[in-house]
Amino acid sequence: MEEVLIDIDITKAIHTTEGKQTLEVKLQIPRYGFFTLFGKSGAGKTTLLRIIAGLTNPDAGKIVVGKSVWFDSLNKINIKPRERNIGFVFQDYALFPNMTVKKHLEYAQDTQDKNHIEELLNIFDLAGLSSRKPENLSGGQKQRLAVARALAKKPEILLLDEPLSALDEETRLALQKELVLIHKQFNATTLLVSHDINEILNLSDYVYKIDHGKIIKSGEAGTVLGKASEDAAQKIPAKITSVNGRELSIIYSEENKAEKPEFQPGEEIYIIKKPLI
Repeated sequence: MEEVLIDIDITKAIHTTEGKQTLEVKLQIPRYGFFTLFGKSGAGKTTLLRIIAGLTNPDAGKIVVGKSVWFDSLNKINIKPRERNIGFVFQDYALFPNMTVKKHLEYAQDTQDKNHIEELLNIFDLAGLSSRKPENLSGGQKQRLAVARALAKKPEILLLDEPLSALDEETRLALQKELVLIHKQFNATTLLVSHDINEILNLSDYVYKIDHGKIIKSGEAGTVLGKASEDAAQKIPAKITSVNGRELSIIYSEENKAEKPEFQPGEEIYIIKKPLI
């Protein structure tokens, strides 16, 4: 039996575009996995992350992490966010404009660990940018900094609120692979909010589908997403440059082959890229 790390049983009134609803979640999250909260906007996904982080208080209920009670409405327990062993990556990154890359990591640590900071700078390819401020970073570099900062205090839980949504497709795909590697390397239990089907398939061990404040389905990504996972293919514009029998040469493609010899040079096509699970 998998060891439970996060045990949640809470209710919270939330306001959505469809009016007032109640977030009502009873959930046990195992240690070390990569989990995703999936659902429509306003379903309560981000609110649940913020509740775990201590940034939003439930109306009632209890949150237990390991053997520690983080929130208990009956016993008036509410551990401060800073005292919760979590790292949080916000959708807009929430970087400080007046801080350098290195200062972001130092600020995030309760006890200074220079070796860990240097390790993070190297892992996220930020060592050469350590003296730069966010305004001088690209979108991908800002995202790497946000994740590195979240990991600076060696959190037991990593919370990701649509951290890749503002990036272009090429950068997003590259950083998805990095998140998988980082998750495994740092052994944090990771909880992601995402609307992107391919992203969920690429990253998740397990998915919780939320609708109108309640978890209506859970399981492996393919099971929860159903037909959507079969349809989740990315159309990448490309153009055939030459045809040799059944072999096609395609711009921006090294290994793709097609089986339609009637294609002609210059004809526009789409390469269908299936999710990498």
